Amino acid sequence: MKKISMLLIALLLLALPVFAQKIGYVDLQRALNLSKAGVAAKQQMTEQVQKYEGEFKTRQDDVLRMKADLEKQAALLSDSARTEREREYQRRVTDLQRFQQDIQEDLQRKDAEYTGRIINELFAVMEKLGAEGDYTMIIERNEGAIVYADPKFDLTAELIKAYDATK
Repeated sequence: MKKISMLLIALLLLALPVFAQKIGYVDLQRALNLSKAGVAAKQQMTEQVQKYEGEFKTRQDDVLRMKADLEKQAALLSDSARTEREREYQRRVTDLQRFQQDIQEDLQRKDAEYTGRIINELFAVMEKLGAEGDYTMIIERNEGAIVYADPKFDLTAELIKAYDATK
């Protein structure tokens, strides 16, 4: 019995430092979306999308107008003239599709740049928060296997406030 009690006491003494650890978590997606830099980046992306949509719509209208003209004049044109206009129409359709792909790639690249820059800055602020708050560990809520966590350990609001203060 004495051996069992000593073993339990030894286990408790070994486990005591584990219970004294300070652990928190953050929701980086929420921090990214709610921080001033994240909101500004989202606004810039929205403006860029609107600009591209206007430019795409103008080009698309030109292509549709060209198609309508070609259909109206098809019977009046000679075979060689009709073939030439159909070729020109197909070239413009291809250019429009290429432009659309370029837009998508550019928007994805810009989004990745903004997101990567902000995430790196958030990590730097998070490390500082962890050191100043004497945390043993800060876990990312969405990436980890956290099913439930007590909201009192959520550091996301503090992270956003500290990050916005650096901007």
